Amino acid sequence: MTAHTAATTPLSHPPLAPIHYQVALHDVQAHLFRITLTIAQPAQQQEVSLPVWIPGSYLVREFAKNLHQLTAQQGGQACTVTQCDKHRWRISCTHGTPLVLTYLVSAYDNSVRMAWLDQRRGFFNGTSLLLRIHNQEHVAHDLEVIQHQNYLNWQLITALPAIKTEDNGFGHYRAQNYDELVDSPVEMGTFWHGRFSAGGVEHHFVVAGAPATFDGERLLADTQKICAAQIQLWHPDGSPPEQRNYVFMLNATHDGYGGLEHRHSTALICNRADLPRQGVAQQTEGYTTLLGLISHEYFHTWNVKRLRPAAFAPYNYNQENYTELLWFFEGLTSYYDDLVLHRTGLIDTPAYFKLLAKTINQVLQTPGRKVQSVAQASFDAWVKYYRPDENTANATVSYYTKGALVGLCLDLQLRREGSNLDALMRHLWQHCPDRQVTEERILASLHALTGRSWQPELSAWVHGTDDLPLADLLAAFGVTLESQPAATAQALGLRAQEGSSITIRQVLRGSPAEQAGMMAGDEWYGIEINAGHGPQGWRIGTLDELALYTPPGSALTALIARDKQLLRLPLQLPPAANQPLSNVQLRTSDNTQLAQWLPNVSPV
Repeated sequence: MTAHTAATTPLSHPPLAPIHYQVALHDVQAHLFRITLTIAQPAQQQEVSLPVWIPGSYLVREFAKNLHQLTAQQGGQACTVTQCDKHRWRISCTHGTPLVLTYLVSAYDNSVRMAWLDQRRGFFNGTSLLLRIHNQEHVAHDLEVIQHQNYLNWQLITALPAIKTEDNGFGHYRAQNYDELVDSPVEMGTFWHGRFSAGGVEHHFVVAGAPATFDGERLLADTQKICAAQIQLWHPDGSPPEQRNYVFMLNATHDGYGGLEHRHSTALICNRADLPRQGVAQQTEGYTTLLGLISHEYFHTWNVKRLRPAAFAPYNYNQENYTELLWFFEGLTSYYDDLVLHRTGLIDTPAYFKLLAKTINQVLQTPGRKVQSVAQASFDAWVKYYRPDENTANATVSYYTKGALVGLCLDLQLRREGSNLDALMRHLWQHCPDRQVTEERILASLHALTGRSWQPELSAWVHGTDDLPLADLLAAFGVTLESQPAATAQALGLRAQEGSSITIRQVLRGSPAEQAGMMAGDEWYGIEINAGHGPQGWRIGTLDELALYTPPGSALTALIARDKQLLRLPLQLPPAANQPLSNVQLRTSDNTQLAQWLPNVSPV
């Protein structure tokens, strides 16, 4: 396992593919890529389009908004380009004569979903840059990335197979089809680069934006443990995974977090301060969060990229692709991400319980869990999850967090019946036709493992809105849920930003804040109370200051600014002993029982 700066091994150059894209850094200062697309055998009326979404991120993002100056020519003669709709064009040309399209794409998005270009770094997903050639999606597609003369120190990495490249990675790559092409992001720049082997597969890890204190060897060692454990989970018989190589692309920024899975790679973004540091042995919460993100995206190598919803076969790049199964593909992946950290010893049992309690509390503190099932949340991701507003917490539930708890419930109940969730995942992997998952096939695998129907559980846990039986299932493994005092914001039913005053972001359904008439956008800057020796007014900047001026259960007047108008709202503080079970921690005193779920435990 070594860190290095090598790139891709050059290969012999076979004939060009029927579809060839040349990507150039057209104007780095203006953040523009230039794409030259050659179609060897175009149709007479050739249609092309840019996807409106990227698989793994369930929101129509309208990538075509960044495409400019599309032109076409055959043999040096201009062809007519007609725009058909927001993301689709038709080119009038001669059938069978090579057609050349050129266009620019602006790259300002420093996330994992789109494209970025500046003097330090270049990155793109194919869905943001590479037009789809209608009716030729199944043929081979070549990608050629040209190095800019002003950035000769840059390197390039992608998971696509190399055709002919320079030592720094720039050059020609080939995808078997359009799906593989746009599922292979490209990273460019002066990144740190390391590699390791897991399960017989070579893994690359590149980090852009890392400070001099970055401990790359530790990141490689910890990531190797995660990858090896997950390969073993899916392939316990030692059979090699369906993987030629794998590339982690991590962009370290001042303030960022997220990831997007791909078949042979993942794009990640993290807070630079969360990277491991040389000479610092203690594992920070931020680094634990980063390892959980790495674990999550790598688990998707199987769970959604290969074993995937039947509704995603094939992807429709023109519109939303609906499924009720994101609770399974994102939720169960969220259950496994931290669990794998525990299994590999990267976190101990108290740390795992803290992470699990955080997930439980996030669900319990969301009133929308009583309104929307996790199956509905999956279907509505396109219009709700990625577009949160003031009422989101009251009307929706996250298929990540509640889906993770459904995974926990499935795992614990399966273990009570002599099986486990690992066995379910492997059974689906081995027995799903074309690895296309439906709820019926999940039920069939559960029946095969236990000999009974699991329809009642899925009806209640996945399609219902009642709380999950977490307490009973955890108790069977020696774990109890202990109620903790509610934080002030939770007791009031607020989500707010605190500072010189309190800016209210969300007001939760049925809460004291809602009953007082507060709403998102209000600025709460003070209170009036009736003390024993007369009325008093106080300026506040944090919610915890309330306890300084008045006890729980008191009545007060909240001084609110809304649209520049000052309001006086009557607010009844809840009694301290009257808090719902919505802030819990996990405890156990019976490690023998717990070991049936989490082996090699330490006392909590």
